[in-house]
Amino acid sequence: MKSRISRRNFLLGSSAVVAASAMQGIPGTPFTPPINLMKGALGQDIIPKPDHVIRLSSNENPWGPSRAALRAINAAIDESNLYTFFLHDEMAELIGSQQHIGPEHISVGSGSGEILKMGGLLATMDEGSIVIPDPTFEDLPRYAADNGSDVIRVPVNDNMETDLEAMASAIRRDTKLVYICNPNNPIPNIIEKNKLRDFVLEISRDRMVFVDEAYHEFVDNPDYSSMMDLIRDGHRNIIVARTASKIHGLAGLRVGFGFSHPDLAATINRRMTGTLNIIGLRAAFASYRDEEHANFVLRTNREALDIAQGYFREAGIRHIDSNGNFTFVETGHEITEVQARFLEHNIRVGRPFPPFRNWMRLSMGTPDEMRYFVQTYKQLYG
Repeated sequence: MKSRISRRNFLLGSSAVVAASAMQGIPGTPFTPPINLMKGALGQDIIPKPDHVIRLSSNENPWGPSRAALRAINAAIDESNLYTFFLHDEMAELIGSQQHIGPEHISVGSGSGEILKMGGLLATMDEGSIVIPDPTFEDLPRYAADNGSDVIRVPVNDNMETDLEAMASAIRRDTKLVYICNPNNPIPNIIEKNKLRDFVLEISRDRMVFVDEAYHEFVDNPDYSSMMDLIRDGHRNIIVARTASKIHGLAGLRVGFGFSHPDLAATINRRMTGTLNIIGLRAAFASYRDEEHANFVLRTNREALDIAQGYFREAGIRHIDSNGNFTFVETGHEITEVQARFLEHNIRVGRPFPPFRNWMRLSMGTPDEMRYFVQTYKQLYG
């Protein structure tokens, strides 16, 4: 008789899910941190040190996948013997219907990281340079550089904003691609929507523009706009990337999307080398139809930001107001020292981002975790 993995065992017991949900009144999952350890101390002056390391370092979703995604993961275990080719079209159809764009515009990748690498590959195939803001997310420029492309780094301006004029001036005759992360990372600010649209339209006349929108769902700033409408309008040299890693909590299952003109999407699809797994695709398909969990993540992310950034404002600590699920804070100390000191208190914070060696990228955990972070920050540096 064929042996099967118990779905109940795989989900660590349905009672664990129910208990987590009842305790917080939220879409609980087995991956939700053990908040009850801190919960009893919220009314006290001191929050006890947790028995696990709080990850405030990698811009992850602290709540994990939704319950709908977990049910899909569980069911997909029995499909592990199947290839995923037929699911790509289903996933593209769903995302296309939500974004009001045809599936022929969509590339489904192994995380948005694969889409980013494809942008870097297309630039290096013609032995061209790329232009990027500095600092920014490094997947695309790192891959392009490893494949022989010259990476032209344009420092952010005095307000730590992406400098579009300086980027335009840095473009050379051999520049094949301009990369923009909006909101940026590690600095979570945005580019004003009209300025960005004008820039993208102008630059994309004769070279590719790649707009990374990994944190799109978190933005509620009226000065922000996605560049997806330029894809819908048929522009040929623009790529927009999105991911299931952030608001959907599926970073470990690697599902992401590229949006571009059908001809460019076909070129990207022919050259992708990654293979999506059926568990990740089933989880993403379920999660993108689960508005309740996404709305919950947005609410708690805003609460977490209010706790952390509220303290920084109160204490006069310079930071960049967030348009994502992380902030950027000037600590006044070498960041490697800051990392080590926080880790002694079971908090892992972001790595160095030169040239801002005294600045810390701080990812949002749960609201309770951020209260513990603030308590620890006061203890260490207050």
